[in-house]
Amino acid sequence: MITHIVLFKLKDGFERTSPSVIEAEKFARDVRRHVPELLTWRVGWNAVDRDIAYDFAVIGVLPDVRALKSYQANAFHQEAVQKWREVSTWVVVDLTDD
Repeated sequence: MITHIVLFKLKDGFERTSPSVIEAEKFARDVRRHVPELLTWRVGWNAVDRDIAYDFAVIGVLPDVRALKSYQANAFHQEAVQKWREVSTWVVVDLTDD
């Protein structure tokens, strides 16, 4: 199993209510419907405001590295990536079950 975690930090000048951020969030929420390899998919805004905190996160679970690669290449996922690239920076980690 692979747990794919992405943490997003909004760029200066963008807020949760910015139209382009609302659109990026919508795409993030819809990824599950477009990526059959995902076993689970969770998204949401950070609930606690701290200086070190990121703003938004996605967490997906996939069965294996092959499924992760398929997810990464998925056209809808790539469109979501473009939406987030406009409004944020992010970090990614992919955890494997040992």
